[in-house]
Amino acid sequence: MAQQVEVDDSAVAGVVIPEESTHELLSDVAYRRLALVNIVFVGQRLTGARNWVLVDAGLRGTAGVIGRVAATRFGDEGPPAAILLTHGHFDHVGALHTLAERWDVPIYAHPLEHPYLTGQDSYPPPDPSVGGGIMASMASLYPRGPVDVNRWLRPLPADGSVPQLDGWRWIHTPGHAPGHVSFWREADRTLLAGDAFVTTAQESAYAVMTQAPELHGPPMYYTPDWIAARQSVRTLAALEPEMVVTGHGPAMHGPAMREALHRLADGFDEIAVPKHGHYVPHDDAG
Repeated sequence: MAQQVEVDDSAVAGVVIPEESTHELLSDVAYRRLALVNIVFVGQRLTGARNWVLVDAGLRGTAGVIGRVAATRFGDEGPPAAILLTHGHFDHVGALHTLAERWDVPIYAHPLEHPYLTGQDSYPPPDPSVGGGIMASMASLYPRGPVDVNRWLRPLPADGSVPQLDGWRWIHTPGHAPGHVSFWREADRTLLAGDAFVTTAQESAYAVMTQAPELHGPPMYYTPDWIAARQSVRTLAALEPEMVVTGHGPAMHGPAMREALHRLADGFDEIAVPKHGHYVPHDDAG
């Protein structure tokens, strides 16, 4: 089992903005790596409060960093227009409650994620038995309990539009989480994939540190539905994106990235699905 599709270094995208420690991809899209996860800022620089949105909210304890980067990038300490969530796993909502209290802005997520964002339910247990490295081995220690941001939580519109972001739409990409979504802008074929697929081996601490450009399926230790995950990757590959930001790993662009994404989609069962694990299907549903 390969577990990854290697990609040439030329596919790595972004220009580092030193004062923000962000990677600027387009005039209105940048991402910041916070330890092991990415957050995305969407909006033109220096446009002030409520003219931008934050996609995902990183790890617990990173609210201060997120706020400082936002103030530097947008020239104002005021809030975004909204926070968008790809899903509610701990590494994507760690600073969410703190930011919501500070900014008092709406939080949008797929309705299937709402039980995990309103204190009602916990995600299925992660699966350390999938292997792949120390990050997977430690998975049973990761928080899976719900957060409660019900006061600010809103459902993403059923028509696929994205609040506060004209020209974008959300796409349901389940598998890694039941209400996982990705965000897509057709005009320039920009994809914010979340964890539907990732560009580093999230199971390996070494890979997380080195950020070697590779395409992987969703993090194996935290993906309970591999059949849905396979279809989600195929759906995103069919978009033929030009620019991709995932929840983990470097942003990528161009033909080499697209070719690797199609290889991942076509060979998903052999490349992305672990050989064994509690959630691994045992029959051929392909």
